[in-house]
Amino acid sequence: MRILVTGASGFVGSALVAALPARCGADVLAASRSGGRTLTGDATAPELSAEADWRPFLAGCDVVVHAAARVHVMRETDPDPLAAFRAVNVAGTARLVEQAASIGVRRFVLLSSIKAQGEASPPGQPLRADDPLHPQDPYGQSKAEAEASLADVAGAAGMEWVVIRPPLVYGPGVKGNFRSMMAWLRRGIPLPLAAVDNRRSLVALPNLVDFIATCVAHPDAANQRFLVSDGDDLSTPELLRRLGEALRAPPRLFPLPPVLLQGLARTFGQGAAVARLLGTLQVDIGKARERLGWRPPVAVEAALARTAQAWLAKPS
Repeated sequence: MRILVTGASGFVGSALVAALPARCGADVLAASRSGGRTLTGDATAPELSAEADWRPFLAGCDVVVHAAARVHVMRETDPDPLAAFRAVNVAGTARLVEQAASIGVRRFVLLSSIKAQGEASPPGQPLRADDPLHPQDPYGQSKAEAEASLADVAGAAGMEWVVIRPPLVYGPGVKGNFRSMMAWLRRGIPLPLAAVDNRRSLVALPNLVDFIATCVAHPDAANQRFLVSDGDDLSTPELLRRLGEALRAPPRLFPLPPVLLQGLARTFGQGAAVARLLGTLQVDIGKARERLGWRPPVAVEAALARTAQAWLAKPS
């Protein structure tokens, strides 16, 4: 089996390139803007766009794992974010899907995002893989549209497709809010989150990579959408306590009413970031368990410990 991984230098893509040869017994071709490998030698992957030519990378491939994307950003600078996301995540992905189908690729695995379904789940009602989509921002909208385009184009061409929607992904080298939380804990910053009563689904990088590898080869993954997580949802205070234990820095939590905290966050332009710390977003991985027989191979405690150890070795 030969697998093309796009976004191969990214957080998830680089882990896939390292793991898939042993996990799937596959020859992996890596494609990234920083350089990649084709059958005929090294090459720089094209930008994701409606005009890109992916054929040098697709030649001879059986499966594509598409991890490249214009990702969600906290401080958007583009004057038309939806158009910018669509140009890359929708039009660029559609171009790759069309060329993959025309060249005879058997299966196309799209790494989407839980943001295609929304930003929150009702308490006690985790999102399910086949629920309707309700994206709330331009990034989520672009991912939802990319999923629809994949199903339409691949379905018409007879190419198998798989959509995977992870929630927040963490692991050694993680950035964004997760890295910020580790820095807060090590600095002993008091955090007004003790009164938060929520639940969040997360997925450790090795669990996500294992699930993607399962979807590459499992016959019952064809033409399906899946949610993936560690299977152990945590409240924000519990996550901080477990992460603090791994960092040898117990959190200094104190209670502040979440409504007041959210109001203060909006005043200082941090409403969206704080909403993710306060809100509930759970996913139901029952479909992955039942249809594919998949179980997360790495427990949350072990995954948090590995993440913390890597950050302690090289804090940033």
